[in-house]
Amino acid sequence: MVQLGKSLTKLAMQLEDYFNFLSSEDIRLKGSRIGIETILYDYIDRGLSPEEIAQTYPTLALDQVYATILYYLRNQETITDYMVGWLAHGHKMRAQQRLNPLPVSWKTRKLRAERKANGQANDSEILDG
Repeated sequence: MVQLGKSLTKLAMQLEDYFNFLSSEDIRLKGSRIGIETILYDYIDRGLSPEEIAQTYPTLALDQVYATILYYLRNQETITDYMVGWLAHGHKMRAQQRLNPLPVSWKTRKLRAERKANGQANDSEILDG
């Protein structure tokens, strides 16, 4: 029984080996640029299974996905705060992008509007014809 406890402790210590802790707001899976928030969003919010997540990100192994989920389960309060911060940052950045779009965004919007206007004109010609 003592040996099993030591093995479980060793396993728990190795769990962190799956991650690069770049900062308190940036935890990534080792060997990739994928943050734990990406995996956890797919798992928690989208309801994907670990196998579906691993198929979505071919650079990740299934054990990395499971390690991320286990890390979340063992540190739920901390990682929930991490996820809340990540979502808030995403909302803030999208708001800033809407207020200060890049020039290419303006061009894309203009092209979409022109295409939509031309498409509607063509549709009404077909209906009238």
